[in-house]
Amino acid sequence: QVQPVESGGGLVQAGGSLRLSCAASGRTLRNSYMGWFRQTPGKEREFVAAISWSGGSTYYADSVKGRFTISKDNAKNTVYLQVNSLKPEDTAVYYCARSYYNSSTSGQYDYWGQGTQVSVSS
Repeated sequence: QVQPVESGGGLVQAGGSLRLSCAASGRTLRNSYMGWFRQTPGKEREFVAAISWSGGSTYYADSVKGRFTISKDNAKNTVYLQVNSLKPEDTAVYYCARSYYNSSTSGQYDYWGQGTQVSVSS
């Protein structure tokens, strides 16, 4: 079992930045992908970015390319999401999750954190 725990959310003004962290405890993340998703009330969970734990390849949703950066620290079993040039429409609860697949589909992720709130004011 893998237990992701997110942190780093907060309230920022438009144009600001945050660094979200996801510390994953439990089983090894070898051969896994770690993904970030976000969700607003009444909407489905939306893929943001993913990273291959072993190879380090990264994948992004078109809406965040050039503004968000996903990275990892193998020694700390931690995944990061640097979010820059934030817009009000980025306001959401951001979740971290684990998958065995390179996927942007939330249903293919099996272990999820509790989420961290990001709020962007205009």
